[in-house]
Amino acid sequence: MTYSSSLPINDGKYDDDGRLKRTGTWITGSAHIVTAVIGSGVLSLAWAIAQLGWIAGSIVLILFSVITLLTSFLLADCYRYPDPVHGTRNHTYMAMVKNILGGTQYMFCGLAQYTNLIGITIGYTITTSISMVAIKKSNCFHKYGHEANCKTSNYPFMALFGVSEILLSQIPDFHELSWLSFVAAVMSFGYASIGIGLSIAKIA
Repeated sequence: MTYSSSLPINDGKYDDDGRLKRTGTWITGSAHIVTAVIGSGVLSLAWAIAQLGWIAGSIVLILFSVITLLTSFLLADCYRYPDPVHGTRNHTYMAMVKNILGGTQYMFCGLAQYTNLIGITIGYTITTSISMVAIKKSNCFHKYGHEANCKTSNYPFMALFGVSEILLSQIPDFHELSWLSFVAAVMSFGYASIGIGLSIAKIA
């Protein structure tokens, strides 16, 4: 039995849309998805569920899971438009909105997207600096006792993490970031597991 491809096969360096041939696999894709979906917000999930209660909290979790699933289906459908196989590839959210809706709506998409990215970057920078200060204070208290003055400024850690973000953002090719997504995925499961362990230890 023979199978025919609906897309022209390009054995060269470039894909059917003229860009460099994609080298990602389902494994690297899964790492990217885990990194994008699981954020530091999972650490406050236990507190949020405690405020809502088991019934309302479980309903909200299921609701947002369904929303995430539907969103992923929409993104998959919009990747190629209008035909899911032969349609034009939409490489960015703005290109997708411009290709599907036309007009100037893509500008509002870009405004919302970049505002969100800036807010997330600021939030992660602050969260990271607070976490590093907490680790430093914990080490100080263990070493000198809880009566010691272990006050530490957040600003040096903010600057350090900001410089790290700037350096990592210079990597020009997204395909080269798969290792970083694997590390981030492991870290996501790591701090989620730590949170679960601390919760079990608290109620045990």
